[in-house]
Amino acid sequence: MKGAIYSPEMQGRGVFDGGKISEVKPIGFSGEGSAVTRIGPLFYWSWFHSPLDGYIGLHPHQGFEIITYMIQGKTVHGDTLGTKSEVEAGGLQLMRTGSGVQHEERFIGPDAEGFQIWFEPHLRDSLKLNPSYRQYAHRDFHMESEDGVVRKTVIGDRSPADLTVDVRMYDIQLHADKSMTYTLEEGRVLTGLAVRGAGNWSGQADASRAEAEILNFRHRDFMVMNAQGRETLILTAAEPLRMILVDVRENPGYPLYPKRP
Repeated sequence: MKGAIYSPEMQGRGVFDGGKISEVKPIGFSGEGSAVTRIGPLFYWSWFHSPLDGYIGLHPHQGFEIITYMIQGKTVHGDTLGTKSEVEAGGLQLMRTGSGVQHEERFIGPDAEGFQIWFEPHLRDSLKLNPSYRQYAHRDFHMESEDGVVRKTVIGDRSPADLTVDVRMYDIQLHADKSMTYTLEEGRVLTGLAVRGAGNWSGQADASRAEAEILNFRHRDFMVMNAQGRETLILTAAEPLRMILVDVRENPGYPLYPKRP
């Protein structure tokens, strides 16, 4: 395993609605100061907070597949497709923006918190498609719970969310001192955001290494991990931990939109 940790100070920042919505950006837009500018088709990742109520007015999107995943509070969504919806904690909204759509969003607390993540499909093909909107409640997702480890599949196998981009996304919760394994396949990259708590990742030791490599992280750290071939990684919680994992192909097999730091 090869990995890197990006502290909150190495992530981008943003505000909306006069500061009523604040963002930390593990992966920002060009020029926003994020140390990580993209991971394959993982184009943008914003972690937003709104203490009471924050509003972002009607604005356009094209091409990208965009999810909003709520941790706390709720989001109220409206768009030019005629959609009016609410998504609460644990729920997901998915916009496949295709040839173009405009939407507005309101985050309602107390302490509304969640992620907006953009995935980049083959834009030449995506721009020819009609836009669409889907939403899913927490109860719609596959959950596994065993011995202090809860694993929720947000995108990927057994998830109802139907992206065209090859993405696997999980919401992981571990009790203190508990561990779980994750198999990272060759050619893929695993990213993680420590939403609550701290811990470490380790790669399994082999004959060429005296001991497993260790990657320690703290609350709010963003991490990027590559495997050496197909490799089993071990996540261990030093304290109660909640982590979001996103796993994508490093090279999706189509050209990607250019970004700058």
